[in-house]
Amino acid sequence: MREVALNINGRRYALNIADHELLIDVLRDKLHLYGSKKGCGSGECGSCSVLIDGAVVNACLVLACRAEGRSVITIEGLAPEGVPHPLQQSFIDNGALQCGFCGSGMVLAAKALVDRNPFPTEQQVRQGLAGNLCRCTGYTKIIKAVQDYAVAQHGGPHE
Repeated sequence: MREVALNINGRRYALNIADHELLIDVLRDKLHLYGSKKGCGSGECGSCSVLIDGAVVNACLVLACRAEGRSVITIEGLAPEGVPHPLQQSFIDNGALQCGFCGSGMVLAAKALVDRNPFPTEQQVRQGLAGNLCRCTGYTKIIKAVQDYAVAQHGGPHE
């Protein structure tokens, strides 16, 4: 065990963790941040996705100690006061989520995509969300939610 300083959702945490502990386990078991789901455990489903320094990362594949000194954003970090982030609201407005298991990963992947590409095409949205699996919605409403959010944030039409 060793003390590690993690910056999660803009808040600093000093935690005693083992070198082998995964970020997903620290988030859920030690910090009680349950938005990131523990799905496949092999980086295939995206349910555990978080943003580390703005990039989408599977928390089930990252050792918690590797996040030291970096900015980690979970789905809880998008709505710290309980008010949905505009991207979350777009998912709600478009009926883009059903069971909610993939939701946090989809939203965070979409945020990272629109942050780097303000006007993603349908194909670019599909590529940006490729690491996230949804078994409920069929993706059409998810893609529309992402593009509607992009337009609302940056103006202009979808391509």
